[in-house]
Amino acid sequence: MTPATTRHPVELRYATTSDVDTRPEASRVLLALEGSRGTVGVRGKVREPALFRDALAATLGILASDLRYQGRDRTAYLAYLMKQGKRATAQIWEAQKAFLDASLQTEEQKDTVLDPVLTVDPDQVSLEVFSRDESAYARLAFDSALFEGREAAHGSTFLDVPKDLMAKVDRLRTYVPLSLEAHVALPAQEARAPRNVEVPHAWLRGFLQVQSAATLPASTCTLAPIDLYNLLFALRTRKAKTAPRALRFELIPGAVPRLIIEPWELVLECHASVYTGTVPAVVRTFGRQRLAALARLLPHAQNIRVRLLGPGLPVFWAVDLGQATLTLALTGWTESGWSSAAAFDVLMPRAVPDGLPERLRQRLRTEGPLSFEALAAQAGAPKDAVRAALQLECLRGRLLYDIAQETYRPRELMPTPVDEATLRYGNEREARAHRLLGDGGPGAGEVKVTKVHEVVGEGTRIQGEVVDREAVRSFFPSFTLDLEGRVKEASCGCPHFRRSALREGPCEHMLALRLAQTRQRAEQEALRQTPEGRQRITAETRAYVRREPSGQEQVYRVSLDGKVVAVEWGPRQGASRQQKLWFDTDAEARTAYFSRLESLAAEGYIDAAASMM
Repeated sequence: MTPATTRHPVELRYATTSDVDTRPEASRVLLALEGSRGTVGVRGKVREPALFRDALAATLGILASDLRYQGRDRTAYLAYLMKQGKRATAQIWEAQKAFLDASLQTEEQKDTVLDPVLTVDPDQVSLEVFSRDESAYARLAFDSALFEGREAAHGSTFLDVPKDLMAKVDRLRTYVPLSLEAHVALPAQEARAPRNVEVPHAWLRGFLQVQSAATLPASTCTLAPIDLYNLLFALRTRKAKTAPRALRFELIPGAVPRLIIEPWELVLECHASVYTGTVPAVVRTFGRQRLAALARLLPHAQNIRVRLLGPGLPVFWAVDLGQATLTLALTGWTESGWSSAAAFDVLMPRAVPDGLPERLRQRLRTEGPLSFEALAAQAGAPKDAVRAALQLECLRGRLLYDIAQETYRPRELMPTPVDEATLRYGNEREARAHRLLGDGGPGAGEVKVTKVHEVVGEGTRIQGEVVDREAVRSFFPSFTLDLEGRVKEASCGCPHFRRSALREGPCEHMLALRLAQTRQRAEQEALRQTPEGRQRITAETRAYVRREPSGQEQVYRVSLDGKVVAVEWGPRQGASRQQKLWFDTDAEARTAYFSRLESLAAEGYIDAAASMM
């Protein structure tokens, strides 16, 4: 059975159903918790009913969101054609009806996901949800000070969410006193029959790797609530019909961040604190329409912190609501962007010393939430090993990283740790792709990236050669990444691609090429900072940008290809100029290439090459 079809069985036992009790004199939110994890619960009077209602409703909205394409049921239309005497026979109608019934049944099984996770800690109560389409993860945390007369039993368990719970929460009136009761134990006669849930490993993999991504180093900037309002207003009043559709961040040390909305190149100057990073950066993010889920929180928002990991990785929006915090993570992987397998590769921890994860987890259990620096100071291991151990525990579902407070917290997602080996690969083809790269197991091959061509205005063309020793032959896969990171114009000579092209997903040779290209790029970024590493670079393209006082953005694209240095410059929206320089040796061309890059950096241009991938 392949990882894509493997399911994780979970038995959920609820004594009752979550509900909202609204009366003229008082309202009460009753949350039913799963009872097999021991005594977990919290109760108390809510001090700010409006904040509690809006934050909980927004979180439940993220849980129910599904932005995947929904096909239309054409059965009624075919029946109409039959009545009109058109060429739609009864056999076609019956066949399509049977197909739709089977598809809906399969879709229901595929969409089975875990219930939200509720965690009660001494300092807060948190709720974690993950959307059905794996596009958004949210963690809502209420401070203990929000509840008057708080009574709590600490721990983690699942929360029952019926379909009408969000509508009932939405009808709460803020002028009526409100109380919360989340509990497990109820009289035996009210107990419900246990519910067996088989969660696809693909869904569980995304849920856990979002939290693993939160542990990675990132660029962080702060926005004001008015900045988020301006962004949402601009997106609501415009509709992009053509690519690219990214939200671009321009981060310059000592200056306030800028938000640029593509494809209109609309610049939004932010009004919060300046960017405190040491290196300027331009980061392109996708999934901006999902930010509409935060609109309801604008009246309560005090500031918004955005954590940017890099291309293809999740983006975290932490909204400070005073006595509550909502952290929204927008994932970088989609069904149409299978190149995100490279992003998952980054999220897997490297070598971890034996016993280190258990020691760190035990310390968090004893001392409570701790920052990475506090954990690394007394871990007795290098910081890279400590970070990898924490990342591994997040993948196992035993820890989570609280972005709002920048601390690690213990949280048991399952009664037993999730085996990270089952989450390593999304499907069997991805596992074979890693074997081709020599990541262990039989069938190791050789993967070469032969050409990476930047096509201005279209994307990046990647070509390579894969030596498949199991097939005893070589393949030459190639594909184009468009400006939104999606794959198009792919080709390969293997039987899988000849049979179904990309309809059943990419072949292992394309995945191996994409992974090899991503790893090669990461190695080049590290090596190009040293003189020895620069001598190994014979071909690459870098893009540098600078925004003029008038608001117009100037773009320089500098390419090195053997003995040739090509320069293209001009405004982003407008005609550009080009220049090519030929040199006698590769060394002379390399020296001129890096001298041009250094001069651009000295003139205030920002290296934006990473954001283009």
